[in-house]
Amino acid sequence: MPFIRKTYTLKEPIKLFLFLMRQFGYSIHQAQRVIDNCRVRQNGKVIREKGAVVEGEIEVIIFQPETRGLKPIFETAHFALYDKPSGLMVHPKNRKSDYTLIDEIRYRFGPEANIAHRLDKETSGLILVTKNRESERSIKILFQEREMKKGYLALVRGSFKGRELIDLPIHKNRNFSTIKLKVSIDPRGKPAQTLVEEVENLGEMTLVRALPLTGRQHQIRAHLSHIGHPIVGDPIYGSSSEIAASYLNGELSLQERLLLTGAPRLMLHAQELQFTYRETDYILSSPAPFSRLCREIAEGFTLPS
Repeated sequence: MPFIRKTYTLKEPIKLFLFLMRQFGYSIHQAQRVIDNCRVRQNGKVIREKGAVVEGEIEVIIFQPETRGLKPIFETAHFALYDKPSGLMVHPKNRKSDYTLIDEIRYRFGPEANIAHRLDKETSGLILVTKNRESERSIKILFQEREMKKGYLALVRGSFKGRELIDLPIHKNRNFSTIKLKVSIDPRGKPAQTLVEEVENLGEMTLVRALPLTGRQHQIRAHLSHIGHPIVGDPIYGSSSEIAASYLNGELSLQERLLLTGAPRLMLHAQELQFTYRETDYILSSPAPFSRLCREIAEGFTLPS
């Protein structure tokens, strides 16, 4: 479990944020975030005061990263690139969350290392990691200014021909009591564009390349589903509300998912990144055999017994 409780005895009064900085090597921002997130207690009570002075015994909940051997496929002095497997979460949802990608990053590069962009748990492929605050600020600006070009591969249902620009607004749903989709195509939404092109026809399925020109949550999944080519293995977009509910409630078995959606995982892969950083051009591609997996799925994938 990455989050653990540790007890410390302070013999002399000290400002809490200073203790955290000295004990754990935190920046003032990181120390303040620990306090704001109610991760320090004394005598069973949470310490919330920003300028609190502490003495005696205190309890701190800290993030202690663990490694399972996942290594970057490329790195520089400022950033690293991981090829994330499907099923691995990027960030912990809460303090009870198990191992995530942030474990490997902080274990290898220290507490200032961070993930520069989102990638869903079930989406595999390239994810960029910054090693320090300076590179994090610079690289996140590249994403915000759309100077970071991302390319995905997806296995979709049906025969998709040629090339198409999907230009449909995406709206974030707020009512989850009846709607299981995080986003939907809706005129109230924000502008969103995805360029999709055929890579290989695989009979009842097609391997496509998807280039998101904007960065909305679940954009590729929602766009492809809306035009009648949902991603194979997607239990939410392009599936019935009953299947979505069963999946979200943890009741959908792998065998049922394979039968109902065509694959035991979401068949979406972050294949490439192109950007310029510190006057150097980078064109980075995933070495994972995703196209081969797509062909196996199209030919009739079966789960191992």
